[in-house]
Amino acid sequence: MSISSNTPKASRQTSDFNADWQFQLQTANQTTIEADWRSVTLPHDWSIEQPFSSELEGATAYLPGGIGWYQKNFDMKELKKGQRVFILFDGIYNNASLWLNKQLLGKQHYGYSPFYFEISQYLKASDNQLKIKVDRSRIADSRWYPGAGIYREVKLITVNPVHIPIWSSVVDSIEINQGFAQILHKFKVVSEQLNQRIQIDSHIVELDTGRPVASYQHQATLSNKEQAFAFSCDILQPKLWSPDSPTLYQMTTKLTAGSKELDCITTRFGLRDFHFNSQQGFFLNGQATKIKGVCLHHDGGLVGAAVPEAVWERRLTRLKEAGVNAIRMAHNPSSEVLLSLCDRLGFLVQDEFFDEWDFPKDKRLNMNEQHNDAASRGYAEHFQTHAKQDLKNALRAHINHPCIFMWSIGNEIEWTYPRNVEATGFFDANWNGNYFWNLPPNSPQQISNKLKTLPHHNYDIGKTAHQLAQWVREEDVSRPVTANCILPSVSYLNGYAKSLDVIGFSYRQVLYDYGHQHHPQLPIISNEALPQWHEWKAVSERSHVAGLFLWTGIDYLGEVHQQWPTKALAAGLLDTAAFKKAPYYLFQSLWTNKPMVQIHNQVFDEERFVYKTDSLSLEERDPQAWKKKLWIWPEQQQHWNFSSNQLIAIEVISNCQEVELQLNGRTIGSKQLADQADRMFRWALPFQPGELVALAKNNSKVLATHRLSTTQTASDLVVTVEGTPLQKGQPGYQHLVVQLADSEGKWVSHQNTQLSFELTGPAELVGLDNGHPASVQTFNASQIDTHQGRALALIKYTGEEENILVRITTPEGFFKVQRFILE
Repeated sequence: MSISSNTPKASRQTSDFNADWQFQLQTANQTTIEADWRSVTLPHDWSIEQPFSSELEGATAYLPGGIGWYQKNFDMKELKKGQRVFILFDGIYNNASLWLNKQLLGKQHYGYSPFYFEISQYLKASDNQLKIKVDRSRIADSRWYPGAGIYREVKLITVNPVHIPIWSSVVDSIEINQGFAQILHKFKVVSEQLNQRIQIDSHIVELDTGRPVASYQHQATLSNKEQAFAFSCDILQPKLWSPDSPTLYQMTTKLTAGSKELDCITTRFGLRDFHFNSQQGFFLNGQATKIKGVCLHHDGGLVGAAVPEAVWERRLTRLKEAGVNAIRMAHNPSSEVLLSLCDRLGFLVQDEFFDEWDFPKDKRLNMNEQHNDAASRGYAEHFQTHAKQDLKNALRAHINHPCIFMWSIGNEIEWTYPRNVEATGFFDANWNGNYFWNLPPNSPQQISNKLKTLPHHNYDIGKTAHQLAQWVREEDVSRPVTANCILPSVSYLNGYAKSLDVIGFSYRQVLYDYGHQHHPQLPIISNEALPQWHEWKAVSERSHVAGLFLWTGIDYLGEVHQQWPTKALAAGLLDTAAFKKAPYYLFQSLWTNKPMVQIHNQVFDEERFVYKTDSLSLEERDPQAWKKKLWIWPEQQQHWNFSSNQLIAIEVISNCQEVELQLNGRTIGSKQLADQADRMFRWALPFQPGELVALAKNNSKVLATHRLSTTQTASDLVVTVEGTPLQKGQPGYQHLVVQLADSEGKWVSHQNTQLSFELTGPAELVGLDNGHPASVQTFNASQIDTHQGRALALIKYTGEEENILVRITTPEGFFKVQRFILE
């Protein structure tokens, strides 16, 4: 729900509370010291500012935790008698304790759920001090990089005694037909004064155009201190929300008594109709739709967990261009900023609540706990006492986002319940099969029998799943409940799957038909899949599988135990700088209709390839290897600069029927897509300088072309500015992609150097990244080594009315000055 006010005297005032904070990082055995405070603006992640260290934990990207303190001083001189004030946090990681004027407001352990406190009773007219302790001293408390600090936005909300409570306004679709939609608006009104007569007025407009589409009015008497209301209204000729057409509506609801406005809120929503069918998959607005999804962790690369909207928009736009239509928020509730972007840009979203339940996961090894140490204690410690509130907070805050089409109650939870692992038979010492590629060694009957005899522990996975699903359905029955099941053969039988509306498989392609055969009533979706062609092939050939979410859309920090200096898992379509990788182009070829072609190459690897000298063809030594490829692709090059006659393996990706490869105008060969089992067009050539060209054709007509040219030595820099242009007086962000170039301006990706940045004017350098997973250069620095001849810089404009200069230099002496003329 989006709540706003346009004037300082509005009945409800919702203010950004992100500026003018002070921060200090507590050292060992030290309390706060007044002289050590430094100014910060929220969102803020202190961990990402620090150097990487091999002495820390790969699970959390070799970055430190610690204890951080925040404080903010503020006045409330215009607060009127009877008004109530709330402070709303979208997320603090983690174990936060909050005090206002030395009075404890409360604590929040879970780092991903939004929460709020009423602070009215502790406020003074002036000299208020809010102090927050964030304890992330357990540096291995997560399986991925979580960040540290108040890493999401904060709002201050002031309301009158009669008001609509936070998160209580919900818009549901009752019926959607061609040319007609009926919605139900549910909300509550709080009032200390009983029997007060109020007027309720709601008006709905199309958000982009402001066109009025519906309204309702109602008079009511407030007979309870908290009173629920529900009103329906009709929208004629509605525009339905979908990834291809993400139309949004906005409802403005006013409460008045006579001529006095008591409250005014806005609620954004979208209209869409969807359902899952166990035989035919997923339907959106009446159309069969395959989920072409990716999983995303919540970090934004060089900004860590404190991700500006501009960073997410660049990343999501790039994924959209690859044909991605859905995102799984792994493995925690997402930020309001990211969900709002998904609403606007058009992504279906699976919002996930938890990565562990009753029992802890081993944060280093991803499975049942084996490292029993304090540093790896995570949310399982608080699950019994806080899960209900944390789940409901996230759900209530997110419920009006039309992008959300599924709630996931958990990720790969089965690992933490030992009896489930044992019942599958997968890990029996005398079984010679492969977990990824073979059916379960135990039949359903054998699994059931084992579950009856294996000892129970303190908690039962089926009972916990039932409770979580029940809490979801108490708030929302319009969306299905799912979970990501790593051992579905046992989850079907232990009570877990009984709580789900759609079962999600995690890397269980081999069980698509098994699950459909033994449990035909339960729809299937692949909630986590390898970024390989064989995964999409299996889904596209089965109507009963709704789609998949690749692991992952973007490389992410962490989950790299004992792999120093590798700090990020490189399983994404994009790297941490959101530069496109080879798998990006593969899935673009699968998920978009626009003709495309892309060349990648690498030095010939005789262990992997076979080279046929007569045809210059290249084949994988194992013709079936593509069927069992896992997460990480070999690093590919995008240049044509090698040693003379060095044998180069060339791989071309295209969605066209035919690809012709040329070198210096001479045809090397043509291949048909239908003949490439793994959709890769391959050749091998002894290197000759010049121009390598791939021509993609349908019916002999060239529809797409990609060229790689031999370049000269780098002698220049080319800067590409990405993002919405900066406007004078409006703070914002810009991405600068800096590439090495030769005298002709061509990208030189086979050379590297160090880039140094210097800014003048009202801007700051947020950070630098080259996208390499094993680069451990501090993000928060003014210098960086390029990777593949390029790097990314993020700058933040602070809003003053001056121009900005960015000077970029190299040790070789060439430089570039990027000017931002603000108008």
